[in-house]
Amino acid sequence: MSLSGKAVLLFCAAQYEDLELWYPKLRLEEEGARTVVAGLGERTYTGKRGYPCTPDTTVDEVRAAEFDALVIPGGYAPDILRRSARVLALTREIFEAGKPVAFICHAGWVPISARIVKGKRVTSVGAIRDDLENAGALWEDAAVVVDGNLISSRTPADLGAFCRAIIAAMG
Repeated sequence: MSLSGKAVLLFCAAQYEDLELWYPKLRLEEEGARTVVAGLGERTYTGKRGYPCTPDTTVDEVRAAEFDALVIPGGYAPDILRRSARVLALTREIFEAGKPVAFICHAGWVPISARIVKGKRVTSVGAIRDDLENAGALWEDAAVVVDGNLISSRTPADLGAFCRAIIAAMG
């Protein structure tokens, strides 16, 4: 178990992309990591494809120092998450501590609002390419892009490469 003793924070909100939350969560647990899903306060969230997620806690109850990495799933949830000052603070703190911050699809909206993408190489779903470039990121069309402790992918089709990159960064 390459990630035994490591803890990973995952954000969740309404209309999250089901695969982009559950695939990394389960894959990281297979490697021995402890995962914690934090929401904004609701008891349950429904994914875009209808799969429910009951978070372990809220973003107000966690501290960045408790985690070795952050994974931000896409879907429409990032548009809700980026409006939370606490979500943005956690994202910045984990990034500034040099720990992996991984985001996929539309989840790039959170690092944009956390102001951590300027000058960084990233990827995303094509729909938010302009948003990332306007925030100063250098956008690439690739299954996964790793720039320092930022890890990004485009869509659920890239989840294998995305998870391999997270595991490598944490190992």
